[in-house]
Amino acid sequence: MNPASLRWKIAALVTLAATVVAVVVGLLVHRATWERALAMGRADAEVAIEKARAPDDVVIVEELPDALAAQLRPGRRVIWYGLDHRDEPWMWAAQPYGSDGRQAMSVQISMGSELLGLHALDRDMAKAGLLALAGVVPLSVLAAELPNRRLRRMARTARRIADGDLSARTDAGGRDEIAEIGAGLNSMAAALHRRLLAEQRFTADVAHDLRTPLMGLVTVVELLEEGEATDLVRDRVRVLRSLVEDLLEVSRLDAGAEVADRVRVPLAEVAEESAARVGVEARVLAPGDPVAETDPRRLDRILANLVLNAHRHGAPPVEITVRDHVIEVRDRGPGYPPELLAGGPERFRTGAAERGRGHGLGLTIALGQAQVIGADLTLANAPGGGAVAVLRLPRRPPG
Repeated sequence: MNPASLRWKIAALVTLAATVVAVVVGLLVHRATWERALAMGRADAEVAIEKARAPDDVVIVEELPDALAAQLRPGRRVIWYGLDHRDEPWMWAAQPYGSDGRQAMSVQISMGSELLGLHALDRDMAKAGLLALAGVVPLSVLAAELPNRRLRRMARTARRIADGDLSARTDAGGRDEIAEIGAGLNSMAAALHRRLLAEQRFTADVAHDLRTPLMGLVTVVELLEEGEATDLVRDRVRVLRSLVEDLLEVSRLDAGAEVADRVRVPLAEVAEESAARVGVEARVLAPGDPVAETDPRRLDRILANLVLNAHRHGAPPVEITVRDHVIEVRDRGPGYPPELLAGGPERFRTGAAERGRGHGLGLTIALGQAQVIGADLTLANAPGGGAVAVLRLPRRPPG
């Protein structure tokens, strides 16, 4: 019943159009009927003045209405419609009589019945128009419901696509503009699906092709003599190895091959271990001893990525707040960029320049692992500044 919906707008437009048509037709009928009544009145007045006989129909000119008397000229007959002193409608016919110009033959034809008939016609047309509108409004609402329903169906499909279901399609039906929009929506979803699959295949191929030469590179680096240059090479190899491992993990998440192994996990302990493993100093706030049934390895991976992201792109202190089935990671940096909050994390994109450098896979992996364990990961900016990542674990493991 939303008055701003397309259905009610179409109904209002149809009602307005029907009202305008009814008013215009009513005015035309009113004018044509009244002109016909005036024409018949003039004809009756002409016949009556022809039959008039002096001195029965002779009057003093001053007794005639002023507008009629002003039009009298010698040898000129005047037909005039107007109201008398009692405001009753009459059709007058007058013709000068005599040589002094002060007398005239005149007759009067009452137009009262015609005027009453015109008023009755106006009332009937108004009633008929209202009855027609009473039928047009619900019919227009019903007629607008079908395209409105088709548009709502396409809107639901578009929302499913926006939520990540690129297999969603809509059946608009018909051959009108709405069907063209539906076909365009399906074409867009298919193109996005193909592009996403190509991106996933590319990520998997790159990761697997780099893995073999990287393992050889790691082995060779271990054989180098100790020195400053060797330490620099080893550091870069570790970064490259971490990137390849992240790519392999992303490809496994894309393939949907990951399965959670759930056990009862002390959340505060896992949070402390995750921060320590990545070498980030983080303050863990955990009232009580909250536990949850989840996959500890994947939970550790999620928290490690969130803490590392807060350390690299935010500012200290990094805080991990653990509550019942909820873990919150917050920093005091510039916060997440608007495009990341609007569209979610993207691989190989870190967002704004002030968030520092990185390959942009940390948040992507955290989001993918959260989906595997059935958790909900939301990213936001705190009112007082800084980025906030909230992980909500399911109270019951997904069936």
